[in-house]
Amino acid sequence: MSHTVMQYLLAAIVVLPLAGAVAALLPAPPGLKGRSPEQAVLRHGVTVTGAVLALSIALAAGFDHGSPARMQATTDISWIPALNIRIHLGVDGVSLPLLVLTALLTFLCALYSYFKQQHQRLTPRASGPSPKAFVALLLVLESGTLATFAVLDLMLFFLAFEMVLIPMYFLIARWGGEGRERAAWRFILYTLLGSVVMLLGLLLVGIKGGTFDMVALATDNGSKLSHTTQLVAVLAIGIGLAVKAPMWPLHSWLPDAHTAAPTVGSVLLAGVLLKMGTYGFVRIVLPIAPDGAHTFAPYLAAFAAVGIIYGSLVCLSLARKGAKGDLKRLIAYSSVGHMGFVLLGIATLTPTGVNGALFANIAHGLITGLLFFLVGAVKDRYGTSDLDALSGRTGAALYGKAPRLGGLLAFGAVASLGLPGLAGFWGEMLAMFGAFRPAEGLSRPAFLTFMALAGFGTLLTAAYMLVVVRRVCMGGDGGSTRPQTAGAAENAPTDVLSYEFAAWTPLVALTVLAGLWPAALLGLTDPAVQQLLRGGN
Repeated sequence: MSHTVMQYLLAAIVVLPLAGAVAALLPAPPGLKGRSPEQAVLRHGVTVTGAVLALSIALAAGFDHGSPARMQATTDISWIPALNIRIHLGVDGVSLPLLVLTALLTFLCALYSYFKQQHQRLTPRASGPSPKAFVALLLVLESGTLATFAVLDLMLFFLAFEMVLIPMYFLIARWGGEGRERAAWRFILYTLLGSVVMLLGLLLVGIKGGTFDMVALATDNGSKLSHTTQLVAVLAIGIGLAVKAPMWPLHSWLPDAHTAAPTVGSVLLAGVLLKMGTYGFVRIVLPIAPDGAHTFAPYLAAFAAVGIIYGSLVCLSLARKGAKGDLKRLIAYSSVGHMGFVLLGIATLTPTGVNGALFANIAHGLITGLLFFLVGAVKDRYGTSDLDALSGRTGAALYGKAPRLGGLLAFGAVASLGLPGLAGFWGEMLAMFGAFRPAEGLSRPAFLTFMALAGFGTLLTAAYMLVVVRRVCMGGDGGSTRPQTAGAAENAPTDVLSYEFAAWTPLVALTVLAGLWPAALLGLTDPAVQQLLRGGN
């Protein structure tokens, strides 16, 4: 595929959701209204996100897989000459998988929302905005996330990074559940405060380095930045990225946000938004300020290891009987542990560890996105995501009442705990391999300790995930899964519906595919990671 076509594809992928968001707020043409305005605007969301996904797949198909370390589909136009800020777009082996993942998850969320409205005919919340606002916010969120992974200018990166905050705030605050306003405020305040600090670091790098161009700065590999400048820049940028990652102890906004968010908001928050922080570490911190990254790497690894253990212990506490643990909250805390593996891989400063981090990023997006879809479905059927209620004598017992839903929940759980042959295994294993032999100059005994803690964290993950499966899928806290009587069968919840199969099957298939064929992803990321770690263009 020609360079010009690739250019237009990437530009369209970033811009089309914004145009779609504006169109969503306009009245629907008479022939497209369908049975109701709500149906028309939700169908519009499916159409736009579907077109973006198709363009992303076309971009991936046209990508030169023989040169994944080279920036492709590049656009470089002067935007604000006085500040030397340019509209610079491009993709390589690091950003391409994240672009496709974002497009896929957003499309599945739009599809799920459309058919759920068709199936349930729910009356919109009286105090909430219309479906027009929902679709517009979803598309703005998609555009900002895609731009974050596609832009190659530090200021554009910051603008795209901030662009996602407002739509996610409103998705939580207006369509969320109990405690949604408090959760939305915590989300916006934490991430905005982190972003202010990050902006200072980005400005410092751009001013001292003489350019805001990320490719040029990576090529310099920190040669124009003094050691002190790199230390200050990495600390400032790292704090902003760590809040979004989320790294312990800057994670406390996440459980509330996930618990209160609607299903679609939780899927996108876990599947896509958390990846923006870890992507920033790989794209900006490692190649642009290598000395600063080397100095802070042991601290990043220590926080990551603590986060792995902390997240797992909280999940175990929430999973136990009588704890009144919320299943959505439990999966949110599991994200703190899983993203700890990503941060540990990055902190090793080795190709093995960073490749593992990028693989774990994609795996977490697929698996946790699936889990939040499933928990949303369970909550729709039972009116609660409280584990004690779901596992009580009259609780879910999904294996008996909704076996397909129970089977999918069990699949998501074993994928999340890192079962070999599924996507979750490779990223965590490679991150620990990287910690086994970290980059030259890093303390190997310290990283061996972090590796041991991470390994213990995998055991804790298996423990709480299996407890969740036993309580929710078997019911009665491990009691009988006897066949139902006729009366019980009549009152049983509906099993997986056709539109739910359509939304979830791609995530299941890709989780299996990535687990059985990891080379497909690692072949993309490895050459790009090797180049980022050594500098050069």
